[in-house]
Amino acid sequence: MLAAALLTLATIAAPEAGQGVAADRNHVYAIDNYVIGKYDKTSGKRVAAWEGDPKLFPHLNSCAVVKAELVCAASNYPKVPMASSVEIFDAKTLRHVRTVSLGRLYGSLTAMDWHGGSWWAVFANYDERGGEPGRDHRFTTLVRMDASFRPLESWLFPDAVLARFAPKSCSGFAWGADGLMYASGHDRPEIYALRLPKAGATLDLVATLPVPTAGQAIDWDPAKPRLLWSIDRAKKEIRATPIPAP
Repeated sequence: MLAAALLTLATIAAPEAGQGVAADRNHVYAIDNYVIGKYDKTSGKRVAAWEGDPKLFPHLNSCAVVKAELVCAASNYPKVPMASSVEIFDAKTLRHVRTVSLGRLYGSLTAMDWHGGSWWAVFANYDERGGEPGRDHRFTTLVRMDASFRPLESWLFPDAVLARFAPKSCSGFAWGADGLMYASGHDRPEIYALRLPKAGATLDLVATLPVPTAGQAIDWDPAKPRLLWSIDRAKKEIRATPIPAP
């Protein structure tokens, strides 16, 4: 496979690497439901950790580092009806500082990023476990929100990407420095470069790019352009891989 030929520049063992990874200039953060581990990029050593009550934090799915905060997408998955929240941590200490309840919106909040003065959030929908009657993976939605997490606009994913998500959904995404949105699914070793459409309510697929890990939440390295952090959930590892431009 082409994905296997990609060069992994760094591998960090992280027992928390079950749902996704976030990155800042010096650290990476491994996320898994109700635990987070913060790791030094250079040494691979864990420098901070957080563990929450699984009754309060049943499903942290992905996070993004925004200024001094680690902002995380969370939900009550696999319970229904779907409900979501934004959980915010001090990025230095991993202390949980506040929560923003979104309640019931478009599905299950799985990914967030800050870009162009707005929050961007993906709400997943599923065919099977965790899904609601009458809504399957095709209802997965990208939402632009204001600084207070109030919805402003929304888009659907293109059919070609939805077919790759099925029967699950979008597990992660991050805006690239090139102005494209890069999304990951749940199981496949690939990411999808997308752009906002000139008209209409469906995102445009620019390219499908191979990655060496299967699905889950991703993040671009803010210090090294085109370096993607992802996780191997089976091996509990975080990996850094150069990804060619689409």
